[in-house]
Amino acid sequence: MDRVENAAIIVIGGGHAGIEAASASARMGMQTILITADRRAIGRLSCNPAIGGMAKGQLVCEIDALGGEMARIADRSGIQFKMLGRSKGPAMWSPRSQNDKDLYPQIAQERLAEIENLIIVEGLVDDVLLEDGAVAGVLLADGSTIRCHSVILCSGTFLSGRMFRGEETTVGGRVGEESVEHLSGSLRRTGLQTGRLKTGTPPRIHCRSIDLSVCHADGGDAEPVPFSKRTSSVHNQVDCYITQTTSATHDILRSGLDRSPMFTGRITGRGPRYCPSVEDKIFRFADKESHQVFLEPEGLATDSVYVNGFSTSLPEEIQLAALRTIPGLEGCEILRYGYAVEYDYFPSHQLHRSLESKFVRRLFFAGQVNGTSGYEEAAAQGLIAGINAVLGLRGEEPLVLDRSQGYIGVLIDDLVNLTIDEPYRMFTSRAEYRLLLRRDNADLRLTPIGHRLGLVEPAEYERVMAKQQGFTRVVELLQRESVKSLTGGGSVRAWQYLKRPEVSIDQVREQIVDQELVSLLAHAEVAEQADIMATYEGYITRQLEDIERFRRGEEMIIPVALDYSSIRSLSSEGREKLSMIRPASLGQAARIAGVSRSDIAVLGLYLR
Repeated sequence: MDRVENAAIIVIGGGHAGIEAASASARMGMQTILITADRRAIGRLSCNPAIGGMAKGQLVCEIDALGGEMARIADRSGIQFKMLGRSKGPAMWSPRSQNDKDLYPQIAQERLAEIENLIIVEGLVDDVLLEDGAVAGVLLADGSTIRCHSVILCSGTFLSGRMFRGEETTVGGRVGEESVEHLSGSLRRTGLQTGRLKTGTPPRIHCRSIDLSVCHADGGDAEPVPFSKRTSSVHNQVDCYITQTTSATHDILRSGLDRSPMFTGRITGRGPRYCPSVEDKIFRFADKESHQVFLEPEGLATDSVYVNGFSTSLPEEIQLAALRTIPGLEGCEILRYGYAVEYDYFPSHQLHRSLESKFVRRLFFAGQVNGTSGYEEAAAQGLIAGINAVLGLRGEEPLVLDRSQGYIGVLIDDLVNLTIDEPYRMFTSRAEYRLLLRRDNADLRLTPIGHRLGLVEPAEYERVMAKQQGFTRVVELLQRESVKSLTGGGSVRAWQYLKRPEVSIDQVREQIVDQELVSLLAHAEVAEQADIMATYEGYITRQLEDIERFRRGEEMIIPVALDYSSIRSLSSEGREKLSMIRPASLGQAARIAGVSRSDIAVLGLYLR
């Protein structure tokens, strides 16, 4: 392809953040260029070939509700689907898929090729060009420049990336792919701070070298549920398997710690606390006799199996010897050894909640460069960055989702308010309003926003509006209809009866005589919403009251140029953190680590 000379928006990086950013920008009408080192690597599942999981699945559903790409790509490339958290309440239900590692990027690339206004350019970016403190273009490693009005940096683990295995260190952000060596250094000259983080990946082994007879089969759901409301159905095609490490495994792993880049200090960046390497696990949990290992097929047309739970950067001979002490893996053949990656990131307190830099106008950051881990967190940020890059060029207010609107709002609010010194991972426990932020109502919460932005097609918007109207009408009719209590006590209003924990919507439906109500309850989504709302009505009402108090704090705006040093009653730490993050509201200030309640009281009094 011939080199292009300009665009409205440039997206750097073709990972999950880059896909969403480029797609949103182009579909909102902006001429967009996606720059990647290798177009064949776009959408590659670098680590686990899976999408979703606890809390991450909610993020994927919210991306879909806003009109993003990840959910439908995951549905089309999925080979096993499970709804996690079913033993708990609906706030915890989280979809997860095992995906074909070759099919996922293929579908992602095909999807991007369909989008108008989007051009893909192969190359490495060395510098972001500035004029008057704002983005003006990019300089590529081959010396060429591309002019633009906005840049979204989605470079993942490729900024000054270094890969480690045993005593070997190589340059790169992923096996077989180049590192971006100069970009983070050039951005530091604008005043941006960088740090180092670490991630890792486990070995891949040959499927026919595994004795599955001694492993526990872990299949998908009998009735699998897709991520996207726009996907009609999905199918399970493979089983995963579970085994576990042994004391012999741990002994061999310990024997290699003196050659581990983590334990010898060659890796300085912090790794993800909630997804540690296997050598870190046996060191931190020395009294634990075994750890679960999940054997996950990487696709339908490959012999490769991902050894989930065995991420490592130990020497190759240690990896092989340790794996062969695990039941079922005694004769395993390694197709690719595990390794660690250390890379530059930009601490995210340097961003506005729109994901635009506080230092450089029209420069946005999304994904692992902000200190997050996971495909889903990256995709969510990419979508918001892409939307806001467009809105900024139009002169419109940015899209900022708050903590009561979605997990995406929780994610970004945490990033800009917390001190990120280890890879951030989304959990349901981070969302204080999680009972209202369920995967089943993501479309009701966010599709109107996606439609307003032009990212959700009219037919999908009309479906969601019909769902909302149907649910509203069902509640109204259930509050009128009387049913017989199966536990005695005569008749009771259907809505009150449904609120009992032991009563299901099916038990109520059996007694309904109103034909309009019968017809509405035949729609599974409408019935599900009514069942959840009735069962948890008291808790939901309380959360709505909490949200009202939360929003009052958000409405107390703090002037951008406020001089915190002039407020003498603030604590030293509070003054330092407020000056660094510069919160937009009193509510945001209250969520900054290191800002005490007394600091908030003082600040609130000062503002009033």
